[in-house]
Amino acid sequence: MNIRSLTRGDGVVIGAAVLLFVASFFDLYSIDGIPDSYDLPNLWNSGPVLFGVVLAGIIGAALVVVSRGLPQAPKVVGLELRQFGVAFTVFAAWSALGNIFDPSGGYDNVGDSSNAPDAGAGLILALIATLVLAGAAVATPLVPALQAGLVPAPKPQAPQPYGAQPPAGYGYPGAPQPSAFGGQPQPGQPGQPGQPGQPGGQPFGGQPGPAQPAAADFSPFWFAVPVPRPLYAEDGAPTPIAELAPGTWYLAVEQGAQGLVAQTQDGRRGVLRDTSGIQRG
Repeated sequence: MNIRSLTRGDGVVIGAAVLLFVASFFDLYSIDGIPDSYDLPNLWNSGPVLFGVVLAGIIGAALVVVSRGLPQAPKVVGLELRQFGVAFTVFAAWSALGNIFDPSGGYDNVGDSSNAPDAGAGLILALIATLVLAGAAVATPLVPALQAGLVPAPKPQAPQPYGAQPPAGYGYPGAPQPSAFGGQPQPGQPGQPGQPGQPGGQPFGGQPGPAQPAAADFSPFWFAVPVPRPLYAEDGAPTPIAELAPGTWYLAVEQGAQGLVAQTQDGRRGVLRDTSGIQRG
């Protein structure tokens, strides 16, 4: 999974999940008057707390984060993977709140309830962690500050001197990308044969041909998106074919009627309909 696709909200989700895991090793109960040497159970020793709070919260956080790195997340019982994860985190927070109010379940209703145990440090920390976890999972798609990239995009490289070769590789401005044009040399490049109507170009037979109409005033360029943006098929289908992630450079190959035609790292082309705030390389 590309870590640059993660947002600040995903970072909060990861941090809250780590806090929840740490809290699971703390005491489940707090009982007044018992010796310090008495070993109280932790959250792993209670089935309802383990399954309803700890595992539900960690599984929900994992689903939320993993769905961010997938080009098109699968659906579970009709819900997108992220939505399913958000539901898990909300359920974990709700379960933690219930256990805070009644840590010992129905046992404190038997006989004298004056000595019933209170919520221990583990339950209190678990409640805090699950509330933060659920809040970040729900708020990330709604709050622009949480949608910013967790790892900022690298700065574009300085322009290469004329005649210098750019470094090899994909993912930053200046890198060669032959597949954007089918791997064929482009007309007008130094050292390449010209086309009819251009200096050095002749049609078949050696006779000079008529001048060709000028191409549209568009030059391919590298760009990065400020927040995750869907990429749609060029045929106008409403379902996205990929998601452009912040922190990664993409190649704009042409300006289409529906938006900017971009190419992903695996060679797929699609239309970026929302180009607001993009950073050009």
